[in-house]
Amino acid sequence: MTLGEPREHHETIGSTNARARKLADKGASHGTLVTADEQTKGRGRQGRTWVTPPRVAIAASLVLREFDDLLPLRAGLAVADVAGPDALVKWPNDVWLDGRKVAGILAESKASEWAVLGIGVNVAVDVAALPEEAAEVAGTLGKSPADVEPTLVALLTALEKRLGQDRVSVLASLRERDALLGRRVRWQDGEGLGAGIDESGALRVDVNGREITLTAGEVTLSARP
Repeated sequence: MTLGEPREHHETIGSTNARARKLADKGASHGTLVTADEQTKGRGRQGRTWVTPPRVAIAASLVLREFDDLLPLRAGLAVADVAGPDALVKWPNDVWLDGRKVAGILAESKASEWAVLGIGVNVAVDVAALPEEAAEVAGTLGKSPADVEPTLVALLTALEKRLGQDRVSVLASLRERDALLGRRVRWQDGEGLGAGIDESGALRVDVNGREITLTAGEVTLSARP
């Protein structure tokens, strides 16, 4: 079944992910899509709010019955495919363009029963009009509001391809679009240089000549060069 069918669209909703989780628990089929013109209680990782102003951004959540542990990274690649050749995937769940965050991804799952993949993309957002905290890091694709729906269609096509791609090819693509490679990064327990993506999709980090891997968590660029 094609991703995006059936589709449930809302003018305004609290969270597309919350709605998609309810549909998943009720037996919604693989590819079921929930979208909204405006999202008032969107969630990012670490409990953050994801702001979706009316009719200028993609707010979409998919119910998936077939998925693997690379799901968020596959989704990031699909967004980058649509955003253009300069877009980079920032492990584990963001997409950057010109050093700013144009998309966020939130994947939630219930064992192997279902996954809900939430994707927010700033298609035509006026960054200056966002709340201060969001405006500091947010970017936009710089398109018009009329481009939101065509961009969603292109994203679903790209995502279908990435979900069906073999693991080796996905990892190779991630390494080509790795936003953190060679950059100084920090996380809750330390700081180091991004050293690439390993075979499991974890982030490799060089900490004073010793390599470690991060499998989850929040990673940010360090202010220190």
